[in-house]
Amino acid sequence: MTEKRAVIFCSASYDIDPKYNQAAREIVRAACLRGYTIVSGGTVKGTMGVVSDAVVEFGGRHRGIIPRFMEQYVYPSLDELVWTETMSQRKDAMREGASVAIALPGGMGTLDELMETLTLAKLGKFEGRIIAFNYEGFYEPLKNLLDFMLERKMFGQKDRNLIFFPETLEELESLI
Repeated sequence: MTEKRAVIFCSASYDIDPKYNQAAREIVRAACLRGYTIVSGGTVKGTMGVVSDAVVEFGGRHRGIIPRFMEQYVYPSLDELVWTETMSQRKDAMREGASVAIALPGGMGTLDELMETLTLAKLGKFEGRIIAFNYEGFYEPLKNLLDFMLERKMFGQKDRNLIFFPETLEELESLI
């Protein structure tokens, strides 16, 4: 049987509202219960650390992808550690074999990972489902921007349909 992988893009900030970290824990729990290996940035920082802790707590399997220049932040209990030299290589390795990509509320890095994944899906280079967890409207501005771009014919409805914006944990769970 092929391993099911869920890549999770999320914040490395320690300063975010704890509600985002609690939501991350619940998403990891749901993915682990569905038999997914969790793929993440594999560090102890911010929500990435929360994701790592949750994988351990819920008995899941965790694949961490880390550029060598960040080795001081490696989460100590990864099941598999993959080293890369660059952030671009890191993103490629994170997506490798993933059947779902979930962007939790996050910052510039999360947005970069999400948009590159969406672009690759549009180009036929990523076949997994793409989810931006619109928890408490976090991704509403991005959703509105994509809809605006669609209205301006920057891409078609087929491309717009490549990304889902669930607003609740239940909606998200139905997509994984």
